[in-house]
Amino acid sequence: MFKRFYYFLRLIYLQRYLIGSMARREVVSQYVGSLLGFIWTFINPLVLILVLWVVFSVGFRTKPLNNVPFVVWLTAGMSPWFVFSEIVTGSAGVIVSHAHLIKKTLFYSQILPVIKIVSCLITHFVFQIVLLGLIIFNGLSFSFYYLQFFYYLFCLIILGLGIAWIVSSLNVFIRDVGQIAGVIIQIGFWATPIFWDINIMPVKWQLVFKLNPMFYVVQGYRESFIYFKPFWEHPYQTVYFWAVAATLFVVGALIFQKLKPQFADVL
Repeated sequence: MFKRFYYFLRLIYLQRYLIGSMARREVVSQYVGSLLGFIWTFINPLVLILVLWVVFSVGFRTKPLNNVPFVVWLTAGMSPWFVFSEIVTGSAGVIVSHAHLIKKTLFYSQILPVIKIVSCLITHFVFQIVLLGLIIFNGLSFSFYYLQFFYYLFCLIILGLGIAWIVSSLNVFIRDVGQIAGVIIQIGFWATPIFWDINIMPVKWQLVFKLNPMFYVVQGYRESFIYFKPFWEHPYQTVYFWAVAATLFVVGALIFQKLKPQFADVL
């Protein structure tokens, strides 16, 4: 089993150029016929952040958190969640939408969720540019801790890829899986401290919310761009996150590998 698992992952590396090419094509296809084209990747997050800033900072007059402007604090938390939700919901139908490749050619279908992740990361980096712009605009300090963002991004990718393999393979046989994933993502959005600070909760409830692995990533983004804390300050959370993420990664790969031979027949 270990040998099959190794070859399953090795094929992703061998197909890295195809993955990059198909990811770029997927991003470009989103803006075919659009006058502004790729500029929309900047407009969309800017409009979203502007609306949230008006609603919470101007409308509700939300106070800065720990002397950090709320719009910066909110954007730092929204950034990883948006790419995670896009990966999970977008991967659900990725096998079905590429049925022509799976049925008619020798195609390594396990790379399709990876392609989705790479295409999502392109827009994610645009979101990060917007976040840095907000940090500069609000006069916040720069730090080498910004580079720690890449560690938490890697955490997000491993977690997201494991889930993507699970939902994409199961959705071939049970088309409700995509809808279920969307509902869970909506619940997870409000169950993750994105719009609210976890410190407002009683300590016993904080422990419950910290069981959500995305808490580790969202909090890590804020600690990289705002609070400047190293990830090794949370050894127990780090061990817990990697136990959950590694388990989902391996289980997702095994489920995909098990169901993959039947894709062509069902599609």
